[in-house]
Amino acid sequence: MSYWRTQSEFFQYLASNLSAKPDDDQLPAMNALSAELDISVARLREQLEVAKALGFVDVRPRTGIRRLPYSFLPAVWQSLKYAIEVDRANFDAFSSLRKHVEMIFWHQAAGALTPEDHAHLRNLVAEAWSKLRGTPIRIPQEEHREFHLLIFRRLDNPFVLGILEAYWEAYEAVGLNVYADYDYLKEVWNYHQQMVDAICEGDLEAGYQALVEHTDLLYHRPNAGSPEW
Repeated sequence: MSYWRTQSEFFQYLASNLSAKPDDDQLPAMNALSAELDISVARLREQLEVAKALGFVDVRPRTGIRRLPYSFLPAVWQSLKYAIEVDRANFDAFSSLRKHVEMIFWHQAAGALTPEDHAHLRNLVAEAWSKLRGTPIRIPQEEHREFHLLIFRRLDNPFVLGILEAYWEAYEAVGLNVYADYDYLKEVWNYHQQMVDAICEGDLEAGYQALVEHTDLLYHRPNAGSPEW
């Protein structure tokens, strides 16, 4: 008997009934699934709620039950959100994990980027500078998040991406996206510019050094006070 069958009949069903057609993500209705799995509707509903929380399925009144592409983010974020609620210091611990994940996978990820990705990165940097030099000054948070995630988007590793995506969810949740010293922001985007220039020139080691120095900035960021949840 498999591990999943001892824990969740529905999880076992999801893992064992993958469609050969990528777009065929619709699952049978609740009553049909209950009969097929030989469990009560109440038990199935409980398992569905867990599957929804983990991002395995989407359940809506009109569209029914639909399988979602696998993502590590929902599971990581559910746990990380609770951890930070318990102790704000857990964000710092996760931030350290994110830093080392980016460092370990930098060369593989940056080397896999396409010319279109290079152009996108340059556009993000240009948009960020436009916000920082505009009147009024705006914090380029959307560009910051997209910049980092874009660099690692070509990795065929959902667990790396899930960790990095969860970091940015937490970054916003603790309020780091709503305040920063202007000089700090300029320094951040100077490093981003160096990273993009190095990637586009094929000098991944120079980009790596800029990444390392850039990620250290967060630990020296001007303190804006404890954000409220």
